[in-house]
Amino acid sequence: MKTSSTLFLADQWNPAQYALLDSGDGHKLERFGSQTVIRPDPQAFWMPRAPVDEWQADARFDAKAGDDDRGNWRLLNPAAPDVWPMEWRGLRLNARRTPFRHLGLFQEHSVHWAFAQAKIRSSGRTIRLLNLFGYTGMMSLAAAQAGAEVTHLDASPKSNGYGKDYAAESGLGDAPIRWIADDAMKFTAREIRRGNTYDAIVLDPPKFGRGTKNETWRFEEDLPGLLANVRALLSPEPLFVILTAYAVRLSHIALAQALSGHLHGLGGQMEMGEMALPHADDERLLPTSICARWCVH
Repeated sequence: MKTSSTLFLADQWNPAQYALLDSGDGHKLERFGSQTVIRPDPQAFWMPRAPVDEWQADARFDAKAGDDDRGNWRLLNPAAPDVWPMEWRGLRLNARRTPFRHLGLFQEHSVHWAFAQAKIRSSGRTIRLLNLFGYTGMMSLAAAQAGAEVTHLDASPKSNGYGKDYAAESGLGDAPIRWIADDAMKFTAREIRRGNTYDAIVLDPPKFGRGTKNETWRFEEDLPGLLANVRALLSPEPLFVILTAYAVRLSHIALAQALSGHLHGLGGQMEMGEMALPHADDERLLPTSICARWCVH
């Protein structure tokens, strides 16, 4: 298996739909469709282009002490709606301010949505894709838009419900997407027993999470077992596997080697590295997570 390091740069966005406008002093200024927001980001410890207290935004997320994910949104524009539309390559979704500082999508994953679409379209066959920890479903919609049959799994019925809404709004209401609320370990084990296989598998596991029946997920403890299940679920003609990780004390090298160990014997190529967002008006990059991505060629 050939291995290379790369930078997974999410530069596939129309600037009117998403743009990283500035970052620094532990914060980032972003445009999501019609709204601009300020959020904390501990990796942005460089100097911003303009002082943070001069940034203009519709809302700002104030994190609780010692926790960058939990906190409260403070409206700076009283007329700013709670939910507003966005679009990526014809796929429609709604951004919304959540209590965990997110806005209903992980925009840096667009680098993988574009990759998946290109691989699916060039394969010349119908690809069966499994999207684990699928959140609100943008990867699932991107794959379905490219012609794949998709199984979307997330432990949150609410996230799956948003995904179904986005599918309908994107003209994919009748697309072959199964929306499943379940625990990833239990679901993949059942799929193995059923003899089901997939040509492409995408995983975006959290550092810690809970399943539909309060099952616990701990990244370092549970990932090896899940990767073993992923290998067992790959079809005889696999196309790609994408694995991303946030907020873990691992190198992308460790992540790639964990994945490649389970894909031994398949050949192909492994890319590993950081995912990052480009700034709109300069050459700076904001790192977001680590990634390992395998494809057959």
